Formats: sequence, structure tokens, C-alpha cells
Amino acid sequence: MPRAERLTQDMPRHRKRNLLPATWASRLQWYGLPLLGVIITILATLRFSLLEPNPPANPDNVCEIFREHPVWYDYALDSRDRWGTPIATQLAFVYYESSFRSHARPPRLRVFGFIPWLRPTTAYGYAQALDPSWGEYLQANGDGLSVVRTNMKYALDFVGWYNHLTERETDIALHEPRKLYLAYHEGRTGYQLRSYLAKPEVVSLAGRVQDRAFRYDSQLKTCEQEFQCWRFYQFWPFCGDW
Repeated sequence: MPRAERLTQDMPRHRKRNLLPATWASRLQWYGLPLLGVIITILATLRFSLLEPNPPANPDNVCEIFREHPVWYDYALDSRDRWGTPIATQLAFVYYESSFRSHARPPRLRVFGFIPWLRPTTAYGYAQALDPSWGEYLQANGDGLSVVRTNMKYALDFVGWYNHLTERETDIALHEPRKLYLAYHEGRTGYQLRSYLAKPEVVSLAGRVQDRAFRYDSQLKTCEQEFQCWRFYQFWPFCGDW
């Protein structure tokens, strides 16, 4: 038996116990920091939603959008049931706000035409929510690790929440996508002051949002049952509430 091992075995128990903290401290020094780095990376990935999916291959057809990203239907349905904005209207907003790009931002301004400068607004994510509006949403609905603008679940919930406040404050009906979008783009105060009348491009955009919302709605009526097969005994095309 090696001498060092005999010395360890002959060592009193209380001295052996005293060695344990030093042993674990040594192991933590070697393994703790790398492990902490892995944990921080995972949390950052969740927090900033770096794993969000690519935009849908066919954004002109809401059925194809939901076939490619079926969980988006669940998110839009939850938002509709909570706030009242139709599913098709939510998706039309996201299409024109970000083209379904999770980390979309306004392009930077250019100094002298070529030097990148600041962005014109703080709009970010699928719904292009501004920092102040997003802060109000978090204050009203709660914060959390995954509650970020790059997460489609909360982007659609934000759209529904914002339109709910618009309906309450301006009496715009939730089945009027054009007016809802004008209030979304200009802000509710701007809408009430009719700031959009000086912006024909915004008025035109709101018309396109409405056209897409109505088109999405017509498409969804032909395929929605596909995304309602959540009971174990249901399978498409025999889904829905029956």
C-alpha cells in the first residue's frame, strides 16, 4: 500500500471531513466556471429567443403558414380568446410589421448616405412593438424569461392586447382591420387626432392590411379544422367541436 494512502487511512475522521470542503472547492474551481458559462448561454438563448423559426415559405396563405408552424395557430387562438382580435387580423399585422422575422428592426439611418447611424424607432420583433408600449404590456400582463418580442406567442398576445385597448378607448370594432392598424401604427392618440390623414402611404398600408386580413380569414375557413385535432380520438378531417 502506498505511503500516502496509508496516511489518509490513518488520519482521524474529523480531519478527513475537513478535507471535503477543500476538495469540492477545488473541483468547483475547475468545473464550476465552464458549467456556469453553459447555464448562462442557455438562459440567454431562451431570453432572446435565438431559436425562433424561419419565416414561413408561403406567407400569402394562412393555411400553409399554420401547416409549417402549427403552434402559431395555438398562439393566435389563445390571443383571440383572451383579447378578441380575429386570428386572420393578427397574422396580417405581423406580415406587414415584420414579414414574420422574429428579430426584425427598422433599418438604421445613414449619415452622408453610407455611414450606419441610429435606428429611427425602438420597434422590434414580430409585432414591431416599441419599447414604451412593450413596457406597458409587461407591466399589465407580467414579465418572464420567455416573454420577449421575438417570441411569436407574446407578439400575437401583444397585438391582441393593444387592439383590445384600442377598442376600449376609440370604439373601433375588432372586425375593422383597417382602422385597427391605423391606430396601431399611429398610436391611439395619433388616430384620434387623425395624424394618418397627412400620411397617404400609411392609409394605403392600412388598406393592404385589411385586404390580407380578409383573405387570410377566407383561407382559414377552409383549413382551420386541421389545427383543432388536439383530442386523442380526433384526426383530420374529423376535427372541430363535436
